Amino acid sequence: MTERIIAPRGRGFLLFDSHPGGCARIVQDMRDQVAPAAAGGAGPTALIIGSSAGYGLAATVAGLRGHGIQGVGLCFERPPTERRTATAGWYRTIATAELAAGGFSFVNGDAFTEDTKQQVLDLLSERFPGGVDYLIYSVAAPRRTDPVSGETHQSALKPVGEGYGTKTLDFSGDVPALKDIWIDPATDAEQADTIKVMGGEDWALWVAALAGRRLLRPGFTTVALSYLGSHLTSRIYRQGTIGAAKAHLEDTALKLNGELQPAGGRALTSVNGAAVTQASTAIPGIALYTSLLRGVLGEAMRSPVEQSVDLWDQLTGAQDLRLDEEGRLRLDEWELNASVQEQVTERWRRATPDSIGELADIGWFSGEVRRLYGFDVAGVDYTAPCEPDLPWPPARSRREK
Repeated sequence: MTERIIAPRGRGFLLFDSHPGGCARIVQDMRDQVAPAAAGGAGPTALIIGSSAGYGLAATVAGLRGHGIQGVGLCFERPPTERRTATAGWYRTIATAELAAGGFSFVNGDAFTEDTKQQVLDLLSERFPGGVDYLIYSVAAPRRTDPVSGETHQSALKPVGEGYGTKTLDFSGDVPALKDIWIDPATDAEQADTIKVMGGEDWALWVAALAGRRLLRPGFTTVALSYLGSHLTSRIYRQGTIGAAKAHLEDTALKLNGELQPAGGRALTSVNGAAVTQASTAIPGIALYTSLLRGVLGEAMRSPVEQSVDLWDQLTGAQDLRLDEEGRLRLDEWELNASVQEQVTERWRRATPDSIGELADIGWFSGEVRRLYGFDVAGVDYTAPCEPDLPWPPARSRREK
């Protein structure tokens, strides 16, 4: 593939190509938000599942920069082809590997499959035979094939019990527009399928796989990243099919915690705050809510990296764990602050097609969506040709460290 100018082409939230230089610059910008770890020996060993996007990427960068973690990151990305660039996560992983400087390897594969699990476990056994200190699980997928039954389950974004009408932002036209939508309730099968895809079953399988290969170090900690959200989005989120999956994730944490405690280990869910991610943009109403939240908070809105710095500080003991009454680690206090929610609720109530531009930061949200693909990044020359055919970073052997 030859160098070419890459422009943001697509429909709504979905762009067809990604910009390698923009993706690399995003990782650099994330790195710059993190204070460097003190010089010294090797940091803790971590396996991060979902390391190329969203909070998984933020946790990887914050861990590398702030705590010198070593280990393995797993993600599922599409390579470049003759007609298309690679996915943005492919290019972000290349940039993150450069930040890791050989101490952290990356595997490209489907986290749900047994073959990928064995590939990751083999790499960990070779490079880090002493085992893993942390497993960060950050997976948001549309479907999953059960490794036992072979059945493929498709997740659904629907309310449970009754249908749901809400406001949402429509980005399909030249100008984002406010509109009302109606979502029919999920069937029992759709709810069960969503739990199969986004619940805690695969997380528990990863912990069991690590234990089976004796790769859990004393004091091993595992965290699944989650979200609670506002009452404004609860009918589609926490009280919907996704919420049922998150409840299963939390139940899984309790079960895993009981299994790990005898060896000094623990399992937690981490409730993160709102962010613009490729997963969240697909949820009805979330774009509107996040834009209104940004309209209230402005620059005080905490980035995924800032929250991930907080996460690592709590996991490593640099800060005390902040757990709620259900044992969940909370990183979303800034979002669910009563005053903030009152202001967002009032803006939601007042939002009309005529007033939405004054109440919500739609321009910021649109820019954040394009940044997911490496566009609208300061300091990048989008008029210059660039090479999209970049190779996946090789996993170095233990002898090459």
